[in-house]
Amino acid sequence: MSENAMRLTAIFVCVSLCLMLSSRIAQSGDGSIERYVRYEFQGQAHYGVLTGQVITRLEKGLFPLSELSNDTVALKDVLLLPPSEPEKVFAVGMNFASHMSSSADAPPPLFLKLPSSLIGHDQNVFVPDDATNVHFEGELVVVIGKEAKNISEGKAGEYIFGITAGNDLTERSWQGRDLQWMRSKASDGFGPVGPVLVTGLDWNNLLLTTRLNGKIVQQEKTENMIHKPAKVVSYLSHYFTLKPGDMIFMGTPGRTSAVVSGDEISVEIEGVGLLRNKIKWP
Repeated sequence: MSENAMRLTAIFVCVSLCLMLSSRIAQSGDGSIERYVRYEFQGQAHYGVLTGQVITRLEKGLFPLSELSNDTVALKDVLLLPPSEPEKVFAVGMNFASHMSSSADAPPPLFLKLPSSLIGHDQNVFVPDDATNVHFEGELVVVIGKEAKNISEGKAGEYIFGITAGNDLTERSWQGRDLQWMRSKASDGFGPVGPVLVTGLDWNNLLLTTRLNGKIVQQEKTENMIHKPAKVVSYLSHYFTLKPGDMIFMGTPGRTSAVVSGDEISVEIEGVGLLRNKIKWP
């Protein structure tokens, strides 16, 4: 082979490899993991990017994603708020066989929580004084990133901005007695979420762990969800216009139990971090 031919061959191989790499990147996305927070500092609420223990404020918010500002603040100096401000909060029931099973061939069993039920990381849950049987329910929470209506399951992932951790607190006595689950699932403080909103993770394959006063009480991989986020988002979009920031609690695994005043519940999701709240009775 001549020297020119060898050079041409080398160039061809290099170009081919570059094209293959570019193709893989285009197919998979950049795979970057970003951690966003919504926080209160000096009486003002902001969105920001969390890097280590430092928050950099976003200029104009998260939906749509705006540019970074030059303002930074230490994580320890802020109050973490629910990581988005949803118009709607949905929840999936019976989504783990270890807790309560539903048919994978049927639509996902769904109910509503209220945006007013949401509280952030390290905020106390002040339980109504007539509640007697409040249970923890550690869950993965999906956050919508752009308006979605009548989308296919195959396209649903494009409308999910990221995920966070949640605790779908439930008053079991009310749940069995009331016409709707409104009071049992959506009382003030019954929806802790946070601490961060994370992009770039495979929400179908993460370890979820709930602890009660430091003891593990729930632990399961999200791969065992009966109804996956893409199916749920697609299904919901046929009846509701999903808006940026809307949340979907994806169901709890394993067993739950009643909590008492002073109990600390933490929900940890692999790659997301740990959401922690204390229970307080009046």
